[in-house]
This record gives sequence, C-alpha cells and structure tokens, in this order.
Amino acid sequence: MRGVFVDANESLAVIMERLEKPGDPKVRINRNPDITPEQYPEVLDGAEIAIVDHTALPTEVAKKCPGLKHVVFLGTGARSYMNPEELAELGISVHLIKGYGDTAVAESAIALMWASARVIAMMDREMRAGNWLREDGMQLTGKTLGLIGFGGIAAEVARIASGSGMKVIAWNRSPKSHASVEFTDLDSVLARSDVVSLHLLLNDETRGMITREKIFAMKRGVILINTARAAVVDEAAMIDALKSGHIRHAGLDVFNIEPLPGDHPLTKLPNVTLSAHSAFRTPEASENLIEAALVHCRRIVKG
Repeated sequence: MRGVFVDANESLAVIMERLEKPGDPKVRINRNPDITPEQYPEVLDGAEIAIVDHTALPTEVAKKCPGLKHVVFLGTGARSYMNPEELAELGISVHLIKGYGDTAVAESAIALMWASARVIAMMDREMRAGNWLREDGMQLTGKTLGLIGFGGIAAEVARIASGSGMKVIAWNRSPKSHASVEFTDLDSVLARSDVVSLHLLLNDETRGMITREKIFAMKRGVILINTARAAVVDEAAMIDALKSGHIRHAGLDVFNIEPLPGDHPLTKLPNVTLSAHSAFRTPEASENLIEAALVHCRRIVKG
C-alpha cells in the first residue's frame, strides 16, 4: 500500500523524512504546496493513501483517482476542503488529526485578543505611514472572555486567560466542566462577554451559527476572535458590526476565501487584525501533526 503527501511545503516535508521509521508504508512526498485539485490523479498515480494539507479534493476529482481509499487530512477542518460523506460513498475514508496544535492555536487566539485590545496592528500601520497614532486600548484584566465551543484549544485559551486575570465563561453543545470556567447558555455568553472567541468545528450544525442576530446580541464594543472556521460566522453581518462599532475590533485567522484577496472588504477596515490562517503553525505543532499522520498511515496498512 502506497501513500503520497500531495501538497507538502518544505518544512513539513523535512519533518516527515525525519520521522519516518523502517518498515513504515512507502510515502512519496510531493514538494509542491501549490498543486491544483485537478492534479490529484497525476500526483497520486494510483496510490491508496493521500496525505492532504490544504488542497481541496472535490468529489468529482476523487472519482478520477483509481486506487484511492484513504485521505489523511492534516487537521480537523476537512469539511472546508472536501465532502467526507460523498467520499465515503466512493469507498474513501477521511481521517482527521485532533489536538496536535491546541497550544499553538490557543496562543495565537490570545495574541490576536491582546493585539485587538491594544490596536497594535493599527498603530504599527499608521506609524509606518508617518502618523503618530496614539490610541486608547482596552485593559483586559478583570474583563470577561466568552468561549463558544470548548475543546482542547478552548481549554488552553481558558488556562492562559485565567492566568492573566480574566473571568472566563463558556458555552458548549455538550456538558463540560473545567477549573476556573463558568459554563452557561449561549445567550448569556453573548450578552456578558467583553471578548468572544470562537472554537467550533465546521459542520452542518455550526455553519452560519453566529448569525446577524447573535452578533448584535453581543455587547456593543465587543472584541471578536476567530481562529476556528470563517464559515461559522455571517461575514456580511460581522463587517456591518465592525463598521458601526458594535464590534470594537476583530482578530481573524480564518476566511471564507483563502488566500484572502487584497481587495476584500476586511482588508479595508482599520479595526480588524488579520493573520494568514497560521494559528497552528509552530515547529512543535508541525512535529505533532506529521507524527500523527504517520501513525494513521501505519494503522491503515495494518488494517
């Protein structure tokens, strides 16, 4: 049984080469992170396992990949790139990797929160343009952080935020408990939080879940952080709320269109801090990610 890492950047390729062990299934590394979906059949060349970092796999393309039986997706957000149910009907199983970057993503969410509260990116832009912008920030000590969704990443965010003197409240679809976190209903999280941070997987239940109504149910002047998936939020409503000041500032790592076009409305707003879907990108997380992918491959081959 053969595998192909279809869209490896150089850093992930080097890690995979280093972590491979004698007796592992043969995995060919395609060192081209910019392949198009149409190139899958050629790149896979009949291999049974596709390791996928970020390249969409439309169902119609998967039908043209003879031999493909397993997709090992490097992360949890496969639904943003493929339809697992449709692939299952073709006999292709999609395997996810959870928990590899919980600390990395949590630290990025916290960084976006602090940068948003103190408008650091805005002041940086203005000073580079020759303007001495001195802007009042929001002091976060004593403020309430509301977490929507509570998995491993949110737990790490709660740990860091609690240590910095914030009160942490949270909502999750299933009951949870965690030290120093008050769990409550979603309406209460929206109404009480000075900062709202999203930690939801994207699925049929969560797509568009943060509606215009929910956005305007948040406190006026709220900070919104999204390191989860852009599609859980009504983007047009979020932009309207940013323009009106209902949302004081947004720190965003995920977008409906990636890479984000330079003329996108979000790039024109001064009260948005943007990062390029990179919250998970640390050497430590990458190491965890590739090791988990290899574990999947070993398990698949063993049946």
